[in-house]
Amino acid sequence: MSPLASRILVALVGLPVVLGLVYAGGWWLFTLAAVGAVFAVHEYALMTRTLRPVTLAAYAGVLLTLFGAELGGVVWMVGGFLTTLLLAFVLHWVGQTRQSATISIAATVLGTAWIGFGLAYLLLLRHSPEHGRLATFAVLLAVWAGDIGAFFAGRLIGRHKLAPALSPGKTWEGFAFGTICSVFVAFVALYDDRHSFLSIGQAVVLGLVVAVVGPLGDLFESGVKRDMQVKDSGRVLAGHGGVLDRLDAPLFAFVAVYYLLLALGKL
Repeated sequence: MSPLASRILVALVGLPVVLGLVYAGGWWLFTLAAVGAVFAVHEYALMTRTLRPVTLAAYAGVLLTLFGAELGGVVWMVGGFLTTLLLAFVLHWVGQTRQSATISIAATVLGTAWIGFGLAYLLLLRHSPEHGRLATFAVLLAVWAGDIGAFFAGRLIGRHKLAPALSPGKTWEGFAFGTICSVFVAFVALYDDRHSFLSIGQAVVLGLVVAVVGPLGDLFESGVKRDMQVKDSGRVLAGHGGVLDRLDAPLFAFVAVYYLLLALGKL
């Protein structure tokens, strides 16, 4: 099976499952986030193994961050994350890891913050009592639309490299078309609620935010992979690569949109 065909097959199977669990919310969505977090931390630990991150501390920190978000909101989310520092220090000391404590603990904290906060803000966004489901759907659909649009436009008309040092395949043409797709999908998804949730202008801004931070999340992961000299974070999703390869854009988008809605007084 070609990489493109496997990407399509995984998308056809995976997208309905993800959207269904987002629709259900609650502990169903928490379970999805927790499973994704475990896979993502595993891939991150493999990518950064030369830095010797304290993997057990990262697993515990990510899950406690998610539990904090699910049970107590932002305050307890931060509390859960902060356990990573203590656990990483203790486990590094007990295990006598052959790596500088500063590097090992810093690598652990980076992975926990990147994955844990990104997925925790997914839960927080979905928890919004009036429009959480709609907002979460809009973010996911806008991210996916932008990714698909950029992929095909980059292949068909891409000429100018966006960030050749980090991701040679990304082009400005792909980014421009991906932006149009993200804004259009956000506009359509939020149009019916323009009088009760976000106005047309605010929906466009949300689409623009997703269009910018999504690719930045992708480039962030590309930077880590290039630094660690690996091509894909994993193979669990066949043509899509690893879980982190699919989460890189949404992890940034959930955080950015949460604070955009907070600034607009919609949370």
